[in-house]
Amino acid sequence: MKKRLLLPVLFFFAGLYTAHAQKIASYNAEDLVARTADKDTLYIVNFWATWCVPCVKELPAFNMVHDLYKDKPVKVLLVSFDFKEQYPVKLQSWVAKKKLRPEVAWFNETNPTSYIPKIAPEWEGGLPATLLINNKTGEKKLHPDEISVDELKSWIDKQLPQ
Repeated sequence: MKKRLLLPVLFFFAGLYTAHAQKIASYNAEDLVARTADKDTLYIVNFWATWCVPCVKELPAFNMVHDLYKDKPVKVLLVSFDFKEQYPVKLQSWVAKKKLRPEVAWFNETNPTSYIPKIAPEWEGGLPATLLINNKTGEKKLHPDEISVDELKSWIDKQLPQ
């Protein structure tokens, strides 16, 4: 009797957990370029994966920046390069468990020679990597390694009007 009662309770709580999980869109290079095209917004686009240890290590920095600049024209976008088998269910669950607050998207292209030139030609495809975009000035700066909160804040503060 107790076992029969336990299963519905577990399913109920699992449903509550996933009900609040972030919906994760699937993007290709064109979608990403279009998503980061607003001239009045600074974009911080981080390329990462759940299996990449340095990527996971730096994710709290993006949560902090997201929170610090939530009332400013600054958008943090976390673009996951996780495997197709993990999208969307496993990735949504992982994102919810890690309490990631910035928008998360899953990158659905697999041919780097096709998508890299559209995103950042200087990028060699390594993870983590962060693309800093100011469309108003035309600046696109690739940081091809881990990045810190201080580095992100420094770039943002130089870009925002005082």
